[in-house]
Amino acid sequence: MQPSPPLTRNTIHSTLSTTWLGRRIELFDCLPSTNREAVQLAQAEVEHGTVVVADSQTAGRGRLSRTWFSPPGANLYCSMILRTIRPPERLTEWLSWLPLISALATAEAIEQVSSVQVSVKWPNDLLISDRKVGGILCESATGARSDPFQIIGIGINVNLDHDDWPADLRGSATSIWQERKIVIDRNRLLALLLLELEQCLDELATHGIGRLALAYHQRCSTIGYRVQAALANGDMIVGLAEGIGQDGSLRVQPQTTDPRSGTPEVIHLRVADIIHMKI
Repeated sequence: MQPSPPLTRNTIHSTLSTTWLGRRIELFDCLPSTNREAVQLAQAEVEHGTVVVADSQTAGRGRLSRTWFSPPGANLYCSMILRTIRPPERLTEWLSWLPLISALATAEAIEQVSSVQVSVKWPNDLLISDRKVGGILCESATGARSDPFQIIGIGINVNLDHDDWPADLRGSATSIWQERKIVIDRNRLLALLLLELEQCLDELATHGIGRLALAYHQRCSTIGYRVQAALANGDMIVGLAEGIGQDGSLRVQPQTTDPRSGTPEVIHLRVADIIHMKI
């Protein structure tokens, strides 16, 4: 693990140039989960744009109920609270694209501090050289006295070295340090992340998905891959990932082994565990 500057509110705010996101930062040495803390704060009516940051987590979570390796002093674990009420006709678009544009913003921030190319595996896994450097967990909830709110949880592997990983993650995970051999100041990375995310959220709210969808499509490494998709009900689909739907779904052309059956209809996946396979 590479020594890096400690996280402090003053250092984060010294380079933070957002308008509303991260104006209030709740910083902790250790939490079970930044998302869990953010939900509790949101239910207690904390203001829109509040950010929860922890130096370590004891019960960090990823998508599909996976755990997130969260040692102290090396990585970035944060959750953002969004309280903006959307018109009913825009709510579905907002919720379906929130994880995707969060991944887009995170990839942009990582590239700015490291100059390493970051791709997105649908819907929101961040990859460097086909290994995972970060992930997103978005949640929606409401409180007894509060309107519905959304939480964007983001984890980025920053200054870990290869031998710091548990053995079962060494082949699939990476960090910025592993790829670039430069120590990243997590305070600066967080400030850049919040700015990129604020800009994406404002773009989605003001102009819809047009330009964001194009940017996501260009960064999404899943498109063009033969993929294996594990669905929540246990079904498995293998096919070619053709693109991203208007609702943020992954468009997959299932493969067929029977030429007499014709071309199967394209499937729109909204929740699935995706594995990239060789063509």
